[in-house]
Amino acid sequence: MSDERNRRIVKNTLMLYFRQILVLFIALYTVRVVLTVLGVEDYGIYNVIAGLVALGSLLSATLASATQRFFSFALGEGDGEKLRRIFTVNLGLYAAVIILTLFLLESLGLWYVKEQLVVPEERLGAVLVLYQLSVASFLIGILKSPFVAILIAHEDMGTYAYISIFEALLALTVVVFLSVLPWDDLVTYGGLVLVATSITSLVYIFICFSRYQECSIKSLHWDTALLKEVVSFTGWSIFGHSTNLLRTHAVTILLNQSFNPTVVASRALAVTVANKVNMFAINFNTGLYPAIIKTYAEGDRPAMMSLVNSGSKATFFLLWVFALPLILEMETVLSLWLKEVPEYAVLFARLALVESLILSVSLPITTAARAPGRMMIYELSLGSIQIGIFIASWVVLNMGAPPFSVFVVAIVANVLMFFVRLILVRVMIGFDVWRFVQGVVIPIVMVTCVSSIASTSAYILLSKSVLTSFFSVLLSVTFSSLSMYFLALTQAEKKSLTSIILRKIPKLAEN
Repeated sequence: MSDERNRRIVKNTLMLYFRQILVLFIALYTVRVVLTVLGVEDYGIYNVIAGLVALGSLLSATLASATQRFFSFALGEGDGEKLRRIFTVNLGLYAAVIILTLFLLESLGLWYVKEQLVVPEERLGAVLVLYQLSVASFLIGILKSPFVAILIAHEDMGTYAYISIFEALLALTVVVFLSVLPWDDLVTYGGLVLVATSITSLVYIFICFSRYQECSIKSLHWDTALLKEVVSFTGWSIFGHSTNLLRTHAVTILLNQSFNPTVVASRALAVTVANKVNMFAINFNTGLYPAIIKTYAEGDRPAMMSLVNSGSKATFFLLWVFALPLILEMETVLSLWLKEVPEYAVLFARLALVESLILSVSLPITTAARAPGRMMIYELSLGSIQIGIFIASWVVLNMGAPPFSVFVVAIVANVLMFFVRLILVRVMIGFDVWRFVQGVVIPIVMVTCVSSIASTSAYILLSKSVLTSFFSVLLSVTFSSLSMYFLALTQAEKKSLTSIILRKIPKLAEN
């Protein structure tokens, strides 16, 4: 792998990492205000509606993944003409997805809201209006998806980071207006989200059309053979994406059927916390994704495997630094963040973070699996396990298990999926599993055990107050960082990290 590519990957991932810190704080404050203004019941209702509408994201999410994979592959090959054909094919496919999704949401989805959704009778009118606003937001979001994928495939992470910050500031503006506008809060929030989604979608579309030659309506190039290839990739990926949605949004709806809106709100908050922290891992892999696909397209397998190994280890550690102190101090964090902490929220959030940590190690492996474009065995195997999560959750809840049991089911299943992914990628691209275990799994286990024991001991010994909680967080971050440096990094990685720090110190001193 070239030094230039290494520098570009590090620059992109660091930019996305620090951008996420800002976005995280804005998002957490936004959720706090929304929960306060809407109340626990309306907040739970909104998340059920959002989850129901998001079930329709199956096709768009799959196509976005396909768009990024095919654009990255063509960029790795250096084929400009193929890029134009990919853009044309994707425009046609997204138009079909919008039409099909609209039909499903306005037929089956609307029927479910009217006949099956458990909401207070006096709020049904507002819920129906909210549903239509959410559908409109979702469809506009579909238009944005291919252009975000194109931006990422070009590794234009600076632009992506700035737009993401702008998007977060728009969300902050939404809650400011929500607290002052005199209309029904639930409906008003849905309308403001629609406006914000429309603005950010237009920004992505404008930038891609003005910056990249392949994004041109005047030079459309249709390719039937490419269409079949994209549809094949997308078709097998649909199963994986649909089961992932069942693992998240459908389980939320299942809890709505079995418990009250407060439990749903608790799950929504837990998933929000996990997602916001998990975005550090996802953004790191956003920078890795094009590089892994491009090295595969170039035929540089050693470079690709090195990216996957180092990426998996770094992804977990970036998440672990935030997750460990949060798991320990979740009760204090939620109490400071929210005026009213719903029942089960603390336990749910801790379990959701554990699930995210297990999944984070697999993100670069999943990217490597997508590189060849042959997804049938991979998606069928993992998708079947994810369907099993939903079925097992339904079974345990019907047996009278407490609501947190759905998180336990997901954690066990994610451990199983991790090992299945390793086996599948070994078959698909000849991935060296033993090298991965030695270089990634063993260091992760060592760091997790050492830093957990040290941080938990400090947490137990310290008295409980806001000040000691802050001190506990600092200790946890310190223990995690030191254990990573001494137990997980290779000599080459330590040398590289030390070199980066020493280069930065003079610059900081000058400022």
